[in-house]
Amino acid sequence: MNDWNIQSRAHQCESCAKPFADRQPFHTVLFDERQGFRRLDVCGDCWPSLRDARQREGFLSCWQGIYEAPPPPSDPIQKETAETLLRKLIELNDPRHIPAGYILAVMLERKRVLKVKEQIVSDGKRIFVYEQPATGDIFTVADPDLHLDQLEAVQRDVASLLEHGLNPPAPAEAPAPEPLPAAGVEAAPEPADPPPA
Repeated sequence: MNDWNIQSRAHQCESCAKPFADRQPFHTVLFDERQGFRRLDVCGDCWPSLRDARQREGFLSCWQGIYEAPPPPSDPIQKETAETLLRKLIELNDPRHIPAGYILAVMLERKRVLKVKEQIVSDGKRIFVYEQPATGDIFTVADPDLHLDQLEAVQRDVASLLEHGLNPPAPAEAPAPEPLPAAGVEAAPEPADPPPA
């Protein structure tokens, strides 16, 4: 199972396929399947047929939300934010970035950008299920079980990622020193200024 996962809120009921209207209540059910987590979003009319979901194999959680229509497209050039960086780290699925992703998720939770929907223990590891209320996206983030002596290095990593992104600029090269004259060879004297006319 992946430690990282994002599943976007559906824009239509996954049972009857009717598009959700802006501000329409809907229900989400989260299942743990062998290949990872699976999310189902259904309208209020179809919810009664899924009420028995708690008895199904792999059931993890369910909740009710309010559908918000996606905002119109914005300027594609955006400054790196903690949320966009977290999304990029999750897409990379690189184990080196798990501690940074966890810290970013906690930062976003404290700023109320993400909400914890569920805390799951799987294979001895804590996994947090976060929801981004504005988009309805679900983030699953594993707790890397950081120790106090690791926090400073992870905080530096997060600060660097926020400042430079995933592709930091190459360090500036120092100018090459001027070559020294070879031993035993004197440098030629500079030409003198011509005498005034």
